Amino acid sequence: MSKPIVAVVGRPNVGKSTLFNALSGSRISIVKDTPGITRDRIYAEVSWLDHDFTLIDTGGIEPESKDIILSQMREQAQIAIDTADVIIFMVDVRQGLQDADGKVADMLRRSKKPVVLAVNKVDDIKKFGNDVYEFYNLGIGEPFAISSANMMGLGDMLDEVVSHFPEHDPDEEDDDRPRVAIVGKPNVGKSSIINKLLGEERVIVSEIAGTTRDAVDTPVIHNGREYVFIDTAGLRRKNKVKEELEHFMVVRTVGAVERADVVVLVIDALEGVTEQDAKIAGIAHESGKGMIIAVNKWDAIEKNDRTVREYEEKIRNILSFMPYAELVFISAKTGQRLGRLYDIIDMVVMNHSMRVKTGLLNEIMSEAVAMQQPPSDKGKRLKLFYITQAAVKPPTFVIFVNDKELMHFSYTRYIENQVREAFGFRGTPLKFIIRERGSE
Repeated sequence: MSKPIVAVVGRPNVGKSTLFNALSGSRISIVKDTPGITRDRIYAEVSWLDHDFTLIDTGGIEPESKDIILSQMREQAQIAIDTADVIIFMVDVRQGLQDADGKVADMLRRSKKPVVLAVNKVDDIKKFGNDVYEFYNLGIGEPFAISSANMMGLGDMLDEVVSHFPEHDPDEEDDDRPRVAIVGKPNVGKSSIINKLLGEERVIVSEIAGTTRDAVDTPVIHNGREYVFIDTAGLRRKNKVKEELEHFMVVRTVGAVERADVVVLVIDALEGVTEQDAKIAGIAHESGKGMIIAVNKWDAIEKNDRTVREYEEKIRNILSFMPYAELVFISAKTGQRLGRLYDIIDMVVMNHSMRVKTGLLNEIMSEAVAMQQPPSDKGKRLKLFYITQAAVKPPTFVIFVNDKELMHFSYTRYIENQVREAFGFRGTPLKFIIRERGSE
């Protein structure tokens, strides 16, 4: 079951990023040495009570005029409406009710999406308490007085947020259709790939309609198996400012990736891998999704006997944090190798949900330890006692050791490589949790 998505919308300087950082806390830390992922993160995994959700900050607006502020706030709000299950609409008690707040509130109200109104910077309830009531005039429900900076009032606000989450649907657990997100920068050929796949099959089960969130989900049958393609092709925004375009792209990509089992990152063969491609790949990697890199427009590349190998080396070098990703060279224009994409998706789906017996895992780990002695520090040597698989999607393993501090990243990677060598796991990340024996 995919996690709900909560988006934060509001004018500049109302405290969106402060709230984002307060709620995400230590979870905002990113994978070290992952190239292409900025430290200015706009999404994070958050837990409140027994609810997990993905929080998205739609901020990043620093325009000069009020007209631009309003137009870009509408853009923000539309992104949130399209992507989120619940929207936190943030306003500033010290600035009071602004015209732009009212216009965006109208959009949010018409969207029928759940909206939680957060009135920020209420550091002193006696001083600002009465000013909060002014925001009832927005007509989107009860305003929650909070202070992001001082962590005040966040509990009541979050209780309201999680009350709007969709109820757990047992039928969703039974839906074993592979969900495949087609992601990438604008103009790399995402739409063409989906259209070609659908056109060749001639069997579209239905266009799911009704909710904006599901509007780009397209079921299709291939060789008797049903797939759901999550198309992010409509994510282009005609903004003049490049940074904002990237910001919106990332927000939408997070939403698509969150609902997928497998992510197909489409790269333009003529351009090569760009920083934006690396950002998108990083989102899928951190979400633990199966990963396929599809190099499109391969028909337009002049080739010799070294072209594929050299191109693959470049991709592997830039996306070095995901060596497990499957790579395929395709052409949406000619249909080259598009049929093979289904076979690769099937393989990655299977590996993403593969479960290995504990006995086999411990045999592999014992052999690995015998081949390469665990590290030691100040006379104390790391001992690996036991390994077991705790989860799938992605495959997650727990290793019990005598001292977690001795389990260096490099040795964990060595164990991972031995597990991959034995069982494959092509196309899927593996997650390792290190625990000291006796620890919970």
